[in-house]
Amino acid sequence: MLSNKKYFEQPSQFTDQEWQARIDLAAMYRIFAYLKWDESIYNHISLRIPGDNEHYLINPFGLHYSEVTASNLVKVDLAGNIVGHSAWPINPAGFTFHSAIHDKVDNAHCIMHVHTTPTLAVCCLEEGISYSNFYSAQIYDKVSYHEFEGITLHMEEGQRIIDSANGNPILMLRNHGPVVMGSTLAQAFSLMWLVNRACEVQLASMSMGKVKEIPEDICRQCTADSLPLNPKYGAGEDVFAAMKRIIEKQDPSYKQ
Repeated sequence: MLSNKKYFEQPSQFTDQEWQARIDLAAMYRIFAYLKWDESIYNHISLRIPGDNEHYLINPFGLHYSEVTASNLVKVDLAGNIVGHSAWPINPAGFTFHSAIHDKVDNAHCIMHVHTTPTLAVCCLEEGISYSNFYSAQIYDKVSYHEFEGITLHMEEGQRIIDSANGNPILMLRNHGPVVMGSTLAQAFSLMWLVNRACEVQLASMSMGKVKEIPEDICRQCTADSLPLNPKYGAGEDVFAAMKRIIEKQDPSYKQ
């Protein structure tokens, strides 16, 4: 366990808001690693810097999620240019659609993209998400789909991704993996948790036979009642705090 308090001191080049955002985002990367939602050095979580709509933070390309810290997160502008010093580049696929969404979707302060086996598998199904379990019922009217165009390296696909989302916070990139957009880091995490669990249960139930779909009116009510998504109940802040406590006990170096 680290004991040197200076190890966690805020560098002078960051405002209080940016530094707290860096700490929280670094913690989220460690949470993803803990949950096995990481994908080697690939995939991305990005977060708008509070009070600054022109810049966002993203992981340094080349580091595993377990190596991400507050200070090595990369500050990027909406054109994908690194702002300030970074010892690491960013993954080009990490700004193709992240920058477009951050630029044009007002409430998309946090964007998450994963390739977990259950979510990617469901993205490969013609029918997509099945509204047949407790988790999928909570995201009934929040999911859209985008047809596969290959590796997301071409900037012009960014607008098409936004168009496909059509205002929904969950976008299933067909044959690729999910993208979630949250008004906060915690809300995006709650959405990704629901998507991942929905897909895990769907694959398990499909392996046993024909699944029983939940009636539409019940799904709509479940989505309306879903506490993890409701700002009145913190929109996942309590869950995020609990997961951060686990990471803190394991390795607090994310705050460096």
